[in-house]
Amino acid sequence: MATIEVKCPKCRNTQVVKYGINKQKKQRYLCKNQECEKETFILEYENLGILETTKEQIIEMAINGSGIRDTARVLKISTTTLLNELKKKGSPEILLNNRRT
Repeated sequence: MATIEVKCPKCRNTQVVKYGINKQKKQRYLCKNQECEKETFILEYENLGILETTKEQIIEMAINGSGIRDTARVLKISTTTLLNELKKKGSPEILLNNRRT
C-alpha cells in the first residue's frame, strides 16, 4: 500500500487530516496547525485561477506586457478570472508604477 505525505500549502505542516470530499469528488484535507490561515484544501485543483502561484504569475505577466488572452492561454485560466484578479490588484496605473520600480 502506497502512502502520500500531505502538506498544508500555506504553512507546510504535515499535521493534516482527511476532511470529507468536495462536489467534484476530490478529497479535502484540514490543517491542524492553529496559526495556519488556510483551513481546508485539496491536493489537485481543477480551477487553477484560485491558486496563489497563478495570481502571482498574472501580475508578473501583466507587468511584463503580456496581453490578456496570451496570459490566460499560458496559465490555462479564463479571461474573466484573469480580469477579475487584475481588478482586485488595482488600476493599470498601479501596475505601470510597479513596472518602473
